[in-house]
Amino acid sequence: MPCYAYIATSLDGFIARPDGRLDWLDAAQARITPPEDCGYADFMQGIDALVMGRNTYEKVRGFTPWPYDKPVYVLSRSLKELPDAPAGVQLFSGTPAELVAHAAAQSQPRLYVDGGLTLQSFIAAGLLDEITLTRIPVLLGEGLPLFGPLGTGQTAVQLRHLATRSWDFGLVQSHYALENVPKNKKA
Repeated sequence: MPCYAYIATSLDGFIARPDGRLDWLDAAQARITPPEDCGYADFMQGIDALVMGRNTYEKVRGFTPWPYDKPVYVLSRSLKELPDAPAGVQLFSGTPAELVAHAAAQSQPRLYVDGGLTLQSFIAAGLLDEITLTRIPVLLGEGLPLFGPLGTGQTAVQLRHLATRSWDFGLVQSHYALENVPKNKKA
């Protein structure tokens, strides 16, 4: 089951400020002239469902209107319910491998994995296949990092470069396949 990430970071590798604010990302998006979307619509056409952690869900839940028309799984071991969740959003308390198996059983094999900790857990479990990383030309100095510790016994994760493109408004986007992550896709 393929799992993909499509995410933006500051040039120094943060996905949000320490308090979770995304003002720097909003400022970068304001420089993008429609209909340009940096490949997001094409990416989403190949996705069956989204996976995000509770923190990412709480941030996205504040967007009006709700931005997704596909099923969304919210990973959380502490939440028991998602009050007032939009249609198609469901709580999942299992492991990344269990979620991949569950989604496949629901005919949703192609997953978009979003959020720093969730992305890290999929990499550690050997479940992330590709990542599209858009670098925003801003230095935050501190914040929530995209990457963290690797899985048990991993000393490095090799990536194979698939493509890079840039835009006049300053964004640089690279697409990679994860190469040496052990494929631990059993539920």
